[in-house]
Amino acid sequence: MLTKIKKKIETILASKAVSARKLGLSPNTTSFLGLIFASLSSIAYWSWNTQPILRFFAPIFLIISGFCDMLDGVIARTLGMQSKFGAFLDSLLDRYGESLVIIGIVGGGLCNPVIGILALTGSLLVSYTRARAEGEGVKMESVGLFERAERILLIVAASFLNLAIPDALSWAISILAVVTNFTVVQRTIHFFKETK
Repeated sequence: MLTKIKKKIETILASKAVSARKLGLSPNTTSFLGLIFASLSSIAYWSWNTQPILRFFAPIFLIISGFCDMLDGVIARTLGMQSKFGAFLDSLLDRYGESLVIIGIVGGGLCNPVIGILALTGSLLVSYTRARAEGEGVKMESVGLFERAERILLIVAASFLNLAIPDALSWAISILAVVTNFTVVQRTIHFFKETK
């Protein structure tokens, strides 16, 4: 859903790629920075009820992690630094980052653990179905309701809402548990049709 908007943002970021490189940021370094901020976000969510000051930082760190996720690809494409290993590493670290954030939300008691596990499973399988299908030559970009950008946006919005409306994050994770697994079904049907 947000793929077209993401591409426009990446076009804007392309002009900043040279500046990022001058700061010493390579695509792989930026991918690791994304994981670091996702880890900080996870810790902040885990500490949500014990360290109230961190409530504001949890979604902020997640936004920065998502920004790094866009920037690493932009640097690689703009400066001709693309590599198969870089693409593999980026995807791998994204999965770790996303897993850590949801684990942090579950660990912080912000949602039902079973619902959290379903949301995590669905999120990972959304990415897996794309990778597996595209390995077979079937494009999956924009297929399905909730790709990574939508998942991050939902968690960030719910986090800020949760400051005023208790259980907003719990509802958001419940929504993720449903829509991510529905997206997996959508992609499975799409793959079936394309390969029939």
